[in-house]
Amino acid sequence: MDSEQLAKMFDEIKQKNANIHSILIVRHGYIVAEAYFHPFQAEIPHEMFSVTKSVISALVGIAIQEGFIDGADHRVVDFFSDRTIANNDARKQRMTLEHLLTMTSGLDWHEDPPSDQPSFPQMAGQEDWIQFVLDRPMAAEPGTTFNYNSAGPHVLSAILQKTTGMSTLVFAYKFLFMPLGMSKVTWPADPKGIYTGGWGLQMTSRDMAKLGYLYLRGGVWDGQTILPATWVKATATKYVEAPYDQDYGYLWWIQRIGSYAARGHGGQFIYVIPDQDMVVVFTGGLSDADMGLPQQLVESYILPAAKASATLPANPEGAARLPASIQAVVQPQPKPVPPSPEMATLSRSVARCGTNEVGRFEILDASKHLNRERLL
Repeated sequence: MDSEQLAKMFDEIKQKNANIHSILIVRHGYIVAEAYFHPFQAEIPHEMFSVTKSVISALVGIAIQEGFIDGADHRVVDFFSDRTIANNDARKQRMTLEHLLTMTSGLDWHEDPPSDQPSFPQMAGQEDWIQFVLDRPMAAEPGTTFNYNSAGPHVLSAILQKTTGMSTLVFAYKFLFMPLGMSKVTWPADPKGIYTGGWGLQMTSRDMAKLGYLYLRGGVWDGQTILPATWVKATATKYVEAPYDQDYGYLWWIQRIGSYAARGHGGQFIYVIPDQDMVVVFTGGLSDADMGLPQQLVESYILPAAKASATLPANPEGAARLPASIQAVVQPQPKPVPPSPEMATLSRSVARCGTNEVGRFEILDASKHLNRERLL
């Protein structure tokens, strides 16, 4: 990869003062660039928001592979025969797991603004979130209309719990997190103890990269099949047209640049780019208006930096510029120290000065492709 191109990307981030928290680029299984912007650090888990949905998708695929669920075409209401469900008409009877996975459930749900009666806070005010979702009336035939719905993946989390006999978190650790070496993942639960399927997961940037790399390798990790290849293919296949000039698969967004992505509020992204054998991770605190910035950086700098599959000619200047560009943006600007307040007595006082962690980064010479650290 071209170090000069990547350096230009970090220069633009600095110029825009963009609220990006980390960037991690993996190509051919090696970490090419990794940067953490003050005060974020590699070992500290980050809020994933809706990237959680993509993890739920993977867990449903694993549950099918392990025989806990018979397939994505199973009707949703069949998993809740112990409940009395309101508005249980013929359309709701036809709603399947695949409809929840593709945001085409047909449920009457209002999440994307504008809405004078947003469904999400109404659900959050209930003791039983799953009952609230199942009771929603139908607004469309399942499978016909994309309607963003964070509660659908939460229903999938409940189904995982019912079919596996484990909490979603325990199931995830057993079949996904631990095999991939992910040990710092945390996850909140609803009032009934069901782990939130649509949001709330926390993991490190490297954990995000591992999930992306699992998909890039067709569900295989270190020689072990974690996720069925058919599920990976279904995830990356257009099921329905979605907003923002994208399509939608199984709780992953399908980009128009030959990639697919897990996407979360604030700028959490896992890009899987098969044509370049690449995974790109962003975390951040971006505003809604700036959510397109990671996509722009991928298209304008990261993809052009992937010049060839073989080693590029040595570029000492570019190789030197890249770490300097990263350091310039990840390290906080020095600020003057305010004068100390006057103290009445020092006889029994102890002054403690805390450490000020600056941005940390690790970088390989991308121009020479010095692959010293594998992702596995």
